[in-house]
Amino acid sequence: MNKDRIVGSAKQVEGSIKEAVGKAVGDAKLQIDGKAEKVAGKAQNLVGALKDAAKP
Repeated sequence: MNKDRIVGSAKQVEGSIKEAVGKAVGDAKLQIDGKAEKVAGKAQNLVGALKDAAKP
């Protein structure tokens, strides 16, 4: 497990929270920002997984 995977997972959690809060208060921008952050976190997590797989 490397730094990219940890940071990516944290971004996913933060994005999920933002999305939920945005949905709860009816703030579409916050909800969209949360979804975008979740996607960015998933991508960074994938980069970390690929780096882990590439290590001998």
